Amino acid sequence: MGIAIDVVADTIDVLRRRGGLTGVDVANVADVSKATVSRWTTGKGSPQPRTQLVLSDLRYVVDRLAEFYSPDETRVWLYSRNALLNGERALDLIHESRTEEVLSAIERLAAGAYM
Repeated sequence: MGIAIDVVADTIDVLRRRGGLTGVDVANVADVSKATVSRWTTGKGSPQPRTQLVLSDLRYVVDRLAEFYSPDETRVWLYSRNALLNGERALDLIHESRTEEVLSAIERLAAGAYM
């Protein structure tokens, strides 16, 4: 396996372990099929550059949320409409390349957690 493919497989593994996300979840946010995600995890393909950005953003968000939540709670937070996101879902915003809004919400969570 090449380095880039290893990184993609590792990213998907982290999303599963730390974010409680399934292959279907990753496929939905990346706008690809579950079979495509499966190929990425086995090194039989790699995502397009825009999809790589979405996956890396999702991993960063999951890593930040893991500071506050269990994997199951992280998954629920990503899928739920959230008042900190003006009633939108984090996964939808990440898919739409609006990750900065999600990160701002997480920063507000962090500030509240340490008050």
